[in-house]
Amino acid sequence: MTLEGVSAEVRDTEVIALEGMDTLAENGGVAAAITPRAGQVDPGQEQVGVVAIDGPSGSGKSTVARQLAVRLGVAYLDTGAMYRAVTWAVLRAGIDPEDVSSVAAVVTESELEISIDPAVSRCRMNGIDVSASIRGSEVTAAVSSVAAIPHVRHHMVGQQRSIIAAALRGETALRGETAFGRQFSKHGIVVEGRDIASVVAPGALLKVYLTASHAARAKRRHRDPAARSSTTRSTEARLAQVAEDLQRRDAVDSARAMDPLRVVPDAFVLDTTELAVADVVTKLVELHAAAVAAFSSTASD
Repeated sequence: MTLEGVSAEVRDTEVIALEGMDTLAENGGVAAAITPRAGQVDPGQEQVGVVAIDGPSGSGKSTVARQLAVRLGVAYLDTGAMYRAVTWAVLRAGIDPEDVSSVAAVVTESELEISIDPAVSRCRMNGIDVSASIRGSEVTAAVSSVAAIPHVRHHMVGQQRSIIAAALRGETALRGETAFGRQFSKHGIVVEGRDIASVVAPGALLKVYLTASHAARAKRRHRDPAARSSTTRSTEARLAQVAEDLQRRDAVDSARAMDPLRVVPDAFVLDTTELAVADVVTKLVELHAAAVAAFSSTASD
């Protein structure tokens, strides 16, 4: 059996760590199950193994977060993919994203599997591989509306905290084999999204807010396969459409009543407009090392 990565299956009442996306039926189950109440990371507690990366769409946070996790030898969680996955489920069920009660019901009943291996971008919803589908224009247009619903955010934040807690404890064992130990050299996780430092993991050791000019972000999004597959024919028209979509999503994400996109006071803000990905990652590795050293010094006093 080839190990494809480590994933977490998310249900309404539990988070189960799996070894690989294709091994659940083959192995007959899992070793660790963590209920959100008992297994969530305490948001008020300092989380030494957590790096929180926030920022708007197109700021480079997904690419940077994945590469940072690889450099640090830890797990990686794309919370945006989780919101996209439940949005896909809502659309597949034929539910209007603005229908709060119906959306909440779909989200509560859905079963989500998401990889926490930075080298494996895999996501399943109700047993269906939606890794590519969640990046499509239809999901992109609806995800901010779904993510703004309080029940959805409460549900997702609980699952995200459970996944973080499992990663910090290294609990990804399957049939006595420590998959976490084989995949990652340390117990820790890089988590990226829009409310990680402010809501999901406010006790993170390192908090980073990535940003970039609107023009740079639009160009980056325009390079995405989903944007290139748009029915809009000319490059200029597609770029204008992407820029308009970004502006709309920024407005929704920043103005929503619950857990809006914002910069926390103790976050390191980095403008990536003129920076290469490798330079951003190197800077964050340096910041992480400094944060670890500062924490170790404080702990030894």
